[in-house]
Amino acid sequence: QVQLVESGGGLVQAGGSLRLSCAASGRMFSINDIGWYRQAPGKQRELVASIRSGGSTNYLDSVKGRFTISRDNAKNTVYLQMNSLKPEDTAVYYCKPVTVLADGRLLALGSWGQGTQVTVSS
Repeated sequence: QVQLVESGGGLVQAGGSLRLSCAASGRMFSINDIGWYRQAPGKQRELVASIRSGGSTNYLDSVKGRFTISRDNAKNTVYLQMNSLKPEDTAVYYCKPVTVLADGRLLALGSWGQGTQVTVSS
């Protein structure tokens, strides 16, 4: 199974930008669907963006137009470009391989790692 490690988080002012990276080890990364999740203190984890092996993408409504997910299979890496950041984007961000359920929902696979902290100051 592919192993993923997140990086690129940090502290940024509102309106700023960050690019998160999700580096994969293991074989056959290019066939994996990948999701970026986030969890803020006291809140449930939510799916922020996903990218299928074929390149199609989906986004949480609150980040549409601000975040862009992309992948570079040659580098075994998925990115999350985050622009126009808001304080409510503050959270720990995780990338996960996902599978598509029969009802179209995505299910994250495997255990959760440390993630990368994103803090947006007002």
